[in-house]
Amino acid sequence: MDLHSTFPGLADLKRRGRRRVPHFVWEYLDSGTGSEVTLRRNRTALDRVTFLPSILHGPIEFDTGTRFLGHDYPLPFGIAPIGMSGLIWPDAERLLARAAAEAGLPYTLSTVASQSPEDLATDIGQNAWFQLYPPKDPEIRADLLNRARSAGFSTLVLTVDVPVASRRERQVRSGLTHPPKLTPRLLAQIIRRPIWALGMAQTGMPRMRTLDKYIDDNSALSPTAHVGYLLRTSPDMEYVNWLRDAWHGPFIVKGVMRAEDADRLQRAGVDAIWVSNHGGRQFDGAPASIEVLRAIRASTTLPLIFDSGVESGLDILRAMALGANFVMLGRGFLYGLSALGARGPAHVIDILCQDMIANMGQMGLPNLQKIPSAITNVDAAVQRV
Repeated sequence: MDLHSTFPGLADLKRRGRRRVPHFVWEYLDSGTGSEVTLRRNRTALDRVTFLPSILHGPIEFDTGTRFLGHDYPLPFGIAPIGMSGLIWPDAERLLARAAAEAGLPYTLSTVASQSPEDLATDIGQNAWFQLYPPKDPEIRADLLNRARSAGFSTLVLTVDVPVASRRERQVRSGLTHPPKLTPRLLAQIIRRPIWALGMAQTGMPRMRTLDKYIDDNSALSPTAHVGYLLRTSPDMEYVNWLRDAWHGPFIVKGVMRAEDADRLQRAGVDAIWVSNHGGRQFDGAPASIEVLRAIRASTTLPLIFDSGVESGLDILRAMALGANFVMLGRGFLYGLSALGARGPAHVIDILCQDMIANMGQMGLPNLQKIPSAITNVDAAVQRV
């Protein structure tokens, strides 16, 4: 089957994926928090970023490669950390890690993924990043770093934008808890998704394997929280400094939305800043990530990563035009997995690559170092907030 003739865009994968996973699983993947205003704002703000097309520039040879944190990548994007991605599709982390390794792109394993660093040690390739939800206990913290390093993860990503659990009302309404409890309501949904159910029967219902050795009781948790909340703390700059000293490799801080935070993180010696509003899953009163990107770019000379709302190669170019050096996607890759199984992640990469090239051609853009200025009113939108 020619996948591009059937699934030419991420929206096509999203539609098919929704039909192949149980409703409670889809609600976990696709939902935001609150009334999902920030989730929608991410999309709306990206659509406001436009370019003037170029004409009469003759044939172009396209180069989509970029250099980021000392590595040369064939494309300027990678796979963001996705908690419990094994719930979306059986063996999801391994499939994502392999696809990224084959494409030469970074894959980021979440602390609260359903597979551990040790599980993926033979699958991650040379560009594996480990995302840390900050444990309060310094012994657990040090042990997690050692485990990630020993398994071959070269880059550490500290997520700082989850000081408390978000409510995620759609997820609550779906009946999903952590860990999932197979109530009659959920079982009825599973029965209607036989391919997903068969895969889960073979791999087992997912759990947060990285945290198994640290916790054996999660009875005090709210329905939308998980065992990670029993371990984590809300970090401060002292915590950042400790990690900077303890991790011998590139160190990224994820969840930055204020320019002043970027400045102090640069002074603390981090290697890159990840601009993100957590895909609208944490705070429904936040601006779109793209709305703050230009101001953060002006405040620091550090490399910037961007996420939240990215659905196309054009969106990747939009983020880079406003100052991002690299872009990460989460939901899009899981749309691919839920729609096509093991073939999905590679097809997502191909969709994004082809869309980038098509839009680079419209702009007369031979490479990513010459992205033209964007025509945008996102700055005005931030000023109104």
